[in-house]
Amino acid sequence: MSNTITKEEIQKLLPHREPMLLIEKLINIVPLKSATAIVNVKKGKFFFDGHFPGQPVMPGVLIVEAFGQAAAALTAHGIDPKEYKDKLVYLMSVEKARFRNPVMPDCELHLFIEAVRSHGRVWKYKGVAKVNDKKMADAEWSATIVDRNK
Repeated sequence: MSNTITKEEIQKLLPHREPMLLIEKLINIVPLKSATAIVNVKKGKFFFDGHFPGQPVMPGVLIVEAFGQAAAALTAHGIDPKEYKDKLVYLMSVEKARFRNPVMPDCELHLFIEAVRSHGRVWKYKGVAKVNDKKMADAEWSATIVDRNK
């Protein structure tokens, strides 16, 4: 398997599309174990107009969403394609989310994610978000693989 997943490949794994597809690519992939997701936090992103005018900050909930997207892509990429056919990964819970520094426009946010454990279709993850090696946020979360409604 490749050590990088492009945005086009992520779109084959996840149902997310612009403007809600937040991750650009996954790099440093260890299948079903860990990866680094890249989020290009650009000034023109939809959420900056209202959060906050004059002092734009990426909403913490979208950092958590990006963690979830990265974990879903890592998992979908690593499991047998026949097993993932017609499936989705849903976020189940978020724990211990901490926002340590504001994420401002025009930066590259790196999400270091790790699959902690899995039990059947339920996965537990943890992650750290950094900009230029400065910790911006961290969290733990759970997700499940479900059948896609047809």
